[in-house]
Amino acid sequence: MASLKDVAQMAGVSMMTVSRVINQTGAVSSATRDRVMQAIETLHYVPDLSARKMRTQGSRPSTLAVLAQDTATTPFSVDMLLAIEHTASEFGWNSFLINIFSEDDARRATRQLLAHRPDGIIYTTMGLRQVVLPAELAEENCVLANCTSDDPARPAYIPDDFDAQYRATQHLIARGYKKPLCFWLPEGAIAARLRRQGFEQAWREAGNSLDDVQQYHMLPGDEHYVDLAALLAPRLANGRPDFDVLVCGNDRAAFVAYQVLFARGLRVPEDVAVLGFDNMVGVGDLFLPPLTTVQLPHDVIGREAALHIIEGREKRGQHRIHCPLLVRQSA
Repeated sequence: MASLKDVAQMAGVSMMTVSRVINQTGAVSSATRDRVMQAIETLHYVPDLSARKMRTQGSRPSTLAVLAQDTATTPFSVDMLLAIEHTASEFGWNSFLINIFSEDDARRATRQLLAHRPDGIIYTTMGLRQVVLPAELAEENCVLANCTSDDPARPAYIPDDFDAQYRATQHLIARGYKKPLCFWLPEGAIAARLRRQGFEQAWREAGNSLDDVQQYHMLPGDEHYVDLAALLAPRLANGRPDFDVLVCGNDRAAFVAYQVLFARGLRVPEDVAVLGFDNMVGVGDLFLPPLTTVQLPHDVIGREAALHIIEGREKRGQHRIHCPLLVRQSA
């Protein structure tokens, strides 16, 4: 990470002048200020706020910082953040969180975070996705949680979506279901691709044909969950479904499915079985009958990402976390 001295050398000024520009104190010409700001931008320099605290408060404990892209502002993955905080506290580390409010906001949030000179950083997202890390994080002790980047060596803790759907499909096969209808997440989603691959491999390995499976992907956007209702309508003619199990991309899709099936007078699982995914926080336990689903292990992902930094783990690359199948009454 660039130092105050590096900035001063590039700008051709003293360290005191750089300090004046950063703190907006003292008289500095506009031309000098522009040179200093250009050097700061080029070197990705951020001021060391932790050093100021140490001068006034003495030494500090190790600090774990979290960059949260949609993670703290939605209810579905808060367990990941709680696990990070609890794990840090368990080992005597401090922790703090800075939200990223959009893709364009990542650099602002990163510079704000780095100003506190954390000992480790966890970059989190709601929903498995590939992120473009700000350049300022390239050389930092940064671990990804619930996301990946274009750097295959970057440590990343993610759910094992392929294996989870593979095992869930094996469960459906063992229960005797023969005619699945699948309503997957949007095609561009990493999880959608992995889950569909897991389903298809398990289905073929059991000697079944994919010709017997109806597969669809929802369009991007939460407003398209209700599209499942229109998809199901012609397949429930005369109360006789042309499928025996509905495989849903997540529990929100399953929630729509329950409403449609019940409105048609159908029973779950006697007439149609339903499989979800996520075990959605605050909703998963409210399905009647209880929904068979897959648990996204956000708490384990958060804890393992924190331990990676706290324990100084050296293993790099992706670490896939087991997703438990929760067998309930719907399948």
